[in-house]
This record gives sequence, C-alpha cells and structure tokens, in this order.
Amino acid sequence: MSVFVADEQDEPIEAEPLRRLAAMVLEEEGLPHQADLTLMLVDLDQMTEYNERFMERGEPTDVLAFPLEHLSPGEYPDPGPGDPPLNLGDVVIAPEYVRRQAGEMGVSFEDELALMVVHGILHLLGYDHTNDEDAERMEARERALLKKDGRRRP
Repeated sequence: MSVFVADEQDEPIEAEPLRRLAAMVLEEEGLPHQADLTLMLVDLDQMTEYNERFMERGEPTDVLAFPLEHLSPGEYPDPGPGDPPLNLGDVVIAPEYVRRQAGEMGVSFEDELALMVVHGILHLLGYDHTNDEDAERMEARERALLKKDGRRRP
C-alpha cells in the first residue's frame, strides 16, 4: 500500500500523520495491500482552478476527489501477484480553506483536516452523498473511521 503526499502549498503540514490515516482508512475498508493513492495539498488558487475546471464552480472548496476506477463501497478488485497496484486516484485538499472552515465550525484544524482526508478517500472508494441515504451511509463511515483514529467527526 502506498500513499504519496504531494505538498504544493505554504501551510505547515506534517505528511506522515496524513499518510498513516490514509493507510488506516484503506485497511479498514478492506483494500488490498497493492493499492496506491495520492493526497495533494494545494493553495486556494490551485483549488479554485481545479474546482472550476472539473466541477464548474469558480470558487475554492475544501476537498476534491479524482477516482481512477469506478468502485462500489466494499467491492474492490484485488490485483494478483505481478499485477500493477490498484491506483485509486487523487484526493486534493486546500489546507488554508480547511483551517478557515474549522475556525467557523469551532473545531480543531487537525480534526477537520482528518475529516477531509477520510471524506476524499471514501469518494475514491465509491462512497457519495448525492442523496440522503448515501449521505447518511458516508457520514456513518466517516464517524467510524475517525473514531478508530481517536477523533470525532466535526
């Protein structure tokens, strides 16, 4: 299992806790050990550009997920010996936006950032929140994973 953290912004962030959290999420979700993903930390300008280009919204946001496979929660292919790892895709997070959002919500930056990591990875794994039932399922999974990490969902 490989989690690459690409830090392309100025907010001081330690990569290793994010890597550990991502690995725990993948393990708890039953992903094969041959799975890769990238966590990209970007500034507000870059996030606005991504959000406009891919979501047609000309403003920054907290997290975007770009899955490379169309997966369903709990149903993940298991690469065989000698096969390339399953590349899940990219999770893009704007820490400056997350810090502002955490302040507005009265929660710690670290807890809100952890939620964004979990939320983004769950999107890569096929979870969504397009209707109430799916949103409840995704939020319940977020709560369980954050609790496992010693946090509560903000």
